Amino acid sequence: MKLLAFDTSTDSMSIAVSDGSRAWQHTGPGAAQASATLIPAILELLGQAGLTLAGLDALVFGRGPGSFTGLRTACSVAQGLALGARLPVLPMDTLMAVAEEARFQHQDPQAATNLQVTALLDARMDEMYVQRFSCTGGRWTSLADCTLIRPENLQPDPTDSLLAGNVFGVYAARLPVFPDSLPRLTALPTATALLRLAPALLAAGHGVPASQALPLYIRDKVALTTEERARAKAGSVPAAGR
Repeated sequence: MKLLAFDTSTDSMSIAVSDGSRAWQHTGPGAAQASATLIPAILELLGQAGLTLAGLDALVFGRGPGSFTGLRTACSVAQGLALGARLPVLPMDTLMAVAEEARFQHQDPQAATNLQVTALLDARMDEMYVQRFSCTGGRWTSLADCTLIRPENLQPDPTDSLLAGNVFGVYAARLPVFPDSLPRLTALPTATALLRLAPALLAAGHGVPASQALPLYIRDKVALTTEERARAKAGSVPAAGR
Protein backbone atom coordinates (compact mmCIF):
# COMPACT_ATOMS: atom_id res chain seq x y z
CA MET A 1 0.00 0.00 0.00
CA LYS A 2 1.07 3.59 -0.63
CA LEU A 3 0.75 5.34 2.71
CA LEU A 4 1.61 8.59 4.47
CA ALA A 5 1.96 8.44 8.26
CA PHE A 6 2.81 11.08 10.83
CA ASP A 7 2.79 11.66 14.58
CA THR A 8 3.18 14.94 16.47
CA SER A 9 1.92 13.79 19.88
CA THR A 10 5.32 14.10 21.61
CA ASP A 11 8.28 16.46 21.46
CA SER A 12 9.43 14.61 18.33
CA MET A 13 7.62 14.98 15.00
CA SER A 14 7.81 11.78 12.96
CA ILE A 15 6.77 11.42 9.32
CA ALA A 16 7.07 8.43 6.98
CA VAL A 17 5.96 7.60 3.45
CA SER A 18 5.81 4.16 1.88
CA ASP A 19 5.35 3.15 -1.75
CA GLY A 20 4.60 -0.44 -0.73
CA SER A 21 8.16 -1.70 -0.84
CA ARG A 22 10.31 1.15 0.46
CA ALA A 23 9.90 3.80 3.14
CA TRP A 24 11.18 7.36 3.54
CA GLN A 25 11.19 9.01 6.96
CA HIS A 26 11.78 12.37 8.59
CA THR A 27 12.01 13.53 12.21
CA GLY A 28 11.95 17.02 13.69
CA PRO A 29 10.66 19.05 16.64
CA GLY A 30 7.13 17.99 17.56
CA ALA A 31 4.18 19.14 19.66
CA ALA A 32 3.60 22.91 19.26
CA GLN A 33 6.54 23.38 16.88
CA ALA A 34 5.09 20.92 14.39
CA SER A 35 2.30 23.31 13.39
CA ALA A 36 4.67 25.31 11.17
CA THR A 37 6.75 22.47 9.76
CA LEU A 38 4.52 19.42 9.36
CA ILE A 39 2.98 20.18 5.95
CA PRO A 40 6.24 21.37 4.29
CA ALA A 41 8.02 18.27 5.62
CA ILE A 42 5.26 16.00 4.31
CA LEU A 43 5.44 17.53 0.85
CA GLU A 44 9.23 17.26 0.84
CA LEU A 45 9.09 13.59 1.82
CA LEU A 46 6.44 12.80 -0.81
CA GLY A 47 8.67 14.44 -3.39
CA GLN A 48 11.62 12.28 -2.33
CA ALA A 49 9.47 9.18 -2.71
CA GLY A 50 8.08 10.28 -6.07
CA LEU A 51 4.53 10.13 -4.73
CA THR A 52 1.58 12.50 -4.66
CA LEU A 53 -1.19 12.79 -2.11
CA ALA A 54 -3.76 11.78 -4.71
CA GLY A 55 -1.75 8.63 -5.45
CA LEU A 56 -1.84 7.36 -1.87
CA ASP A 57 -4.13 4.63 -0.57
CA ALA A 58 -4.61 6.17 2.88
CA LEU A 59 -3.29 8.65 5.43
CA VAL A 60 -2.33 7.45 8.93
CA PHE A 61 -1.79 9.69 11.97
CA GLY A 62 -1.27 9.41 15.72
CA ARG A 63 -4.53 10.52 17.32
CA GLY A 64 -3.31 10.55 20.93
CA PRO A 65 -3.04 10.69 23.78
CA GLY A 66 -0.28 13.27 23.86
CA SER A 67 0.41 16.97 23.56
CA PHE A 68 -2.86 18.88 23.09
CA THR A 69 -1.32 21.22 20.53
CA GLY A 70 0.41 18.36 18.74
CA LEU A 71 -2.79 16.34 18.50
CA ARG A 72 -4.78 19.29 17.17
CA THR A 73 -2.09 19.89 14.56
CA ALA A 74 -2.08 16.26 13.46
CA CYS A 75 -5.87 16.08 13.22
CA SER A 76 -6.27 19.32 11.29
CA VAL A 77 -3.53 18.40 8.83
CA ALA A 78 -4.93 14.89 8.40
CA GLN A 79 -8.41 16.27 7.74
CA GLY A 80 -7.22 18.92 5.31
CA LEU A 81 -4.93 16.67 3.27
CA ALA A 82 -7.37 13.76 3.20
CA LEU A 83 -10.30 15.95 2.15
CA GLY A 84 -8.30 17.53 -0.65
CA ALA A 85 -6.99 14.20 -1.95
CA ARG A 86 -10.17 12.22 -1.14
CA LEU A 87 -8.29 9.72 0.99
CA PRO A 88 -9.44 7.49 3.84
CA VAL A 89 -7.84 8.24 7.20
CA LEU A 90 -6.61 5.82 9.86
CA PRO A 91 -6.42 7.43 13.33
CA MET A 92 -3.95 5.40 15.39
CA ASP A 93 -3.54 5.21 19.17
CA THR A 94 -0.12 6.59 20.06
CA LEU A 95 0.46 4.08 22.86
CA MET A 96 -0.10 1.17 20.48
CA ALA A 97 2.51 2.75 18.22
CA VAL A 98 4.88 2.89 21.21
CA ALA A 99 4.29 -0.82 21.82
CA GLU A 100 4.93 -1.61 18.15
CA GLU A 101 8.12 0.44 18.09
CA ALA A 102 9.30 -1.45 21.18
CA ARG A 103 8.49 -4.77 19.50
CA PHE A 104 10.56 -3.72 16.51
CA GLN A 105 13.49 -2.79 18.75
CA HIS A 106 13.22 -5.90 20.92
CA GLN A 107 16.29 -8.00 20.01
CA ASP A 108 15.03 -9.90 16.95
CA PRO A 109 11.97 -7.98 15.68
CA GLN A 110 10.95 -10.84 13.40
CA ALA A 111 10.85 -13.26 16.34
CA ALA A 112 9.25 -10.84 18.81
CA THR A 113 5.70 -11.63 17.76
CA ASN A 114 4.35 -12.74 21.15
CA LEU A 115 4.80 -10.00 23.73
CA GLN A 116 2.98 -8.15 26.47
CA VAL A 117 4.03 -4.52 26.66
CA THR A 118 3.14 -1.75 29.08
CA ALA A 119 3.43 1.45 27.01
CA LEU A 120 4.19 4.69 28.86
CA LEU A 121 4.18 8.29 27.62
CA ASP A 122 5.02 11.41 29.59
CA ALA A 123 1.77 13.36 30.12
CA ARG A 124 3.48 16.26 31.92
CA MET A 125 1.67 17.77 34.92
CA ASP A 126 3.34 15.10 37.09
CA GLU A 127 1.60 12.19 35.33
CA MET A 128 2.08 9.67 32.55
CA TYR A 129 -0.19 7.80 30.16
CA VAL A 130 -0.22 4.02 30.63
CA GLN A 131 -1.74 1.23 28.55
CA ARG A 132 -1.04 -2.51 28.28
CA PHE A 133 -0.99 -4.42 25.01
CA SER A 134 -0.55 -8.00 23.90
CA CYS A 135 1.03 -8.98 20.60
CA THR A 136 0.18 -12.45 19.26
CA GLY A 137 1.34 -13.49 15.84
CA GLY A 138 2.24 -9.89 15.06
CA ARG A 139 -1.25 -8.53 15.88
CA TRP A 140 -1.79 -6.13 18.76
CA THR A 141 -4.68 -6.24 21.23
CA SER A 142 -5.35 -3.71 23.97
CA LEU A 143 -5.55 -5.37 27.41
CA ALA A 144 -6.86 -2.26 29.19
CA ASP A 145 -7.96 1.29 28.49
CA CYS A 146 -5.41 4.08 28.60
CA THR A 147 -5.15 5.71 32.02
CA LEU A 148 -3.28 8.57 33.72
CA ILE A 149 -1.15 7.75 36.74
CA ARG A 150 1.66 9.23 38.78
CA PRO A 151 5.03 7.60 38.11
CA GLU A 152 5.34 6.06 41.59
CA ASN A 153 2.00 4.27 41.12
CA LEU A 154 3.13 2.21 38.14
CA GLN A 155 2.47 -1.50 38.73
CA PRO A 156 3.40 -3.64 35.72
CA ASP A 157 1.64 -6.95 35.27
CA PRO A 158 3.77 -9.99 36.22
CA THR A 159 3.26 -11.35 32.70
CA ASP A 160 4.69 -8.25 30.98
CA SER A 161 7.58 -8.81 28.59
CA LEU A 162 8.83 -5.22 28.78
CA LEU A 163 8.10 -1.58 29.58
CA ALA A 164 8.36 0.91 26.72
CA GLY A 165 8.05 4.67 26.37
CA ASN A 166 9.70 8.03 27.03
CA VAL A 167 9.36 8.26 30.84
CA PHE A 168 12.48 6.50 32.06
CA GLY A 169 14.65 9.62 32.08
CA VAL A 170 12.25 12.29 33.27
CA TYR A 171 10.77 10.12 36.06
CA ALA A 172 13.81 7.95 36.79
CA ALA A 173 13.87 8.79 40.49
CA ARG A 174 10.16 8.18 40.97
CA LEU A 175 9.50 4.96 39.10
CA PRO A 176 9.37 1.83 41.26
CA VAL A 177 12.30 -0.57 41.11
CA PHE A 178 11.48 -3.49 38.84
CA PRO A 179 13.18 -6.88 38.43
CA ASP A 180 16.13 -6.96 36.04
CA SER A 181 14.14 -9.49 34.03
CA LEU A 182 11.70 -6.75 32.98
CA PRO A 183 13.48 -4.72 30.29
CA ARG A 184 12.86 -1.02 29.75
CA LEU A 185 13.01 0.28 26.20
CA THR A 186 12.93 3.96 25.28
CA ALA A 187 10.42 4.17 22.44
CA LEU A 188 8.26 6.82 20.77
CA PRO A 189 5.17 6.54 18.54
CA THR A 190 7.15 6.72 15.30
CA ALA A 191 5.62 7.10 11.86
CA THR A 192 7.38 3.91 10.75
CA ALA A 193 5.58 2.05 13.54
CA LEU A 194 2.31 3.49 12.19
CA LEU A 195 3.23 2.23 8.72
CA ARG A 196 3.80 -1.29 10.05
CA LEU A 197 0.46 -1.32 11.87
CA ALA A 198 -1.65 0.33 9.18
CA PRO A 199 -2.16 -2.35 6.48
CA ALA A 200 -3.82 -4.89 8.79
CA LEU A 201 -6.00 -2.23 10.42
CA LEU A 202 -7.06 -0.78 7.08
CA ALA A 203 -7.83 -4.28 5.79
CA ALA A 204 -9.99 -4.82 8.90
CA GLY A 205 -12.04 -1.73 8.02
CA HIS A 206 -10.70 0.77 10.54
CA GLY A 207 -10.24 3.54 7.98
CA VAL A 208 -12.62 6.48 8.38
CA PRO A 209 -13.65 9.55 6.34
CA ALA A 210 -11.53 12.67 6.77
CA SER A 211 -14.22 14.32 8.90
CA GLN A 212 -13.68 11.63 11.54
CA ALA A 213 -9.96 12.31 11.94
CA LEU A 214 -10.39 13.29 15.59
CA PRO A 215 -8.02 13.42 18.57
CA LEU A 216 -8.09 11.08 21.55
CA TYR A 217 -7.96 13.08 24.77
CA ILE A 218 -7.50 11.22 28.05
CA ARG A 219 -7.09 14.35 30.13
CA ASP A 220 -9.58 17.22 29.79
CA LYS A 221 -7.43 19.68 31.68
CA VAL A 222 -5.38 21.87 29.35
CA ALA A 223 -3.51 24.08 31.81
CA LEU A 224 -2.56 24.42 35.45
CA THR A 225 -4.34 26.76 37.84
CA THR A 226 -2.63 29.83 39.28
CA GLU A 227 -1.97 27.94 42.52
CA GLU A 228 -0.54 24.96 40.63
CA ARG A 229 1.70 27.22 38.57
CA ALA A 230 2.98 28.78 41.79
CA ARG A 231 3.80 25.35 43.19
CA ALA A 232 5.43 24.41 39.90
CA LYS A 233 7.63 27.52 40.08
CA ALA A 234 8.67 26.37 43.54
CA GLY A 235 9.72 23.08 42.03
CA SER A 236 6.98 20.71 43.22
CA VAL A 237 4.91 20.35 40.02
CA PRO A 238 6.10 20.53 36.36
CA ALA A 239 4.49 23.53 34.64
CA ALA A 240 3.89 22.14 31.14
CA GLY A 241 0.50 20.55 30.49
CA ARG A 242 -0.76 17.99 28.00
